[in-house]
Amino acid sequence: MTSDDLQRLKAWFAGYCRSFYTGNPADDRNYALKEEHTGRVCENICRIGGEEGMDADGLLLAEAIALFHDVGRFPQYRRYRTFKDADSANHAALGVTVLREEGVLDKLAQNEQDIIIRGVGLHNVFAMPAQLDAKSALFLKLIRDADKLDIWRVFIDYYLLPEAERASAVGLGFPDLPGYSPEVAVCLERGEMVRLATVQSLNDFKLLQLSWVFDLNFSASFRMIRERGLMGQLVATLPAEARDSRAVAALFEFVAHQGG
Repeated sequence: MTSDDLQRLKAWFAGYCRSFYTGNPADDRNYALKEEHTGRVCENICRIGGEEGMDADGLLLAEAIALFHDVGRFPQYRRYRTFKDADSANHAALGVTVLREEGVLDKLAQNEQDIIIRGVGLHNVFAMPAQLDAKSALFLKLIRDADKLDIWRVFIDYYLLPEAERASAVGLGFPDLPGYSPEVAVCLERGEMVRLATVQSLNDFKLLQLSWVFDLNFSASFRMIRERGLMGQLVATLPAEARDSRAVAALFEFVAHQGG
């Protein structure tokens, strides 16, 4: 892949995004959020890859994966008015369908197409597939880290905004109840990611998001978490009993001991 290839892909993506805007502020807020998120994930993946010593060709390919990782969010929202995959469709699979139907990657080498498709199609799985080849696994780890780093920002902003200014599809519809589920807290105490099926409330969902730190792969990613204060900002949106819990203490201890 060349830099010209990447610029062509970026031009296609920009046009694709524009095709969804309707002039309705509520809808356009959701599309804009995903377009902005994509740009920040591109920045994240380039920084992580660069700090981890990836060469220029690898960085181009990594940025292409980041560019397209959420391309399925646009038809998902237009069709279902939600970003919750369980209530609509797997946005990663939708993204793969878009790339194939539009022939977006056709001018790239086949091995590059394959890596991009795998990265887009698998970026949201709960755990890394064991059978991936080493190169595909590397790029998948990169996009998963880069994505999480900006999803945290998206949700921190969402929790702090007045309700009228929030992108409607972000919250996923969890009830804002007091307290949190013991099953969710136990996962954090064990250093495990929380499964969405165990989430009963908005506070549970926030703890699920915090548990993603146990799935990060690169020292650069942990440097960026600490630099941006992401964990502290997200924890600050929790009620006092959760902020002071053993689960949250285990989370901060884990992050503090990661390299970088």
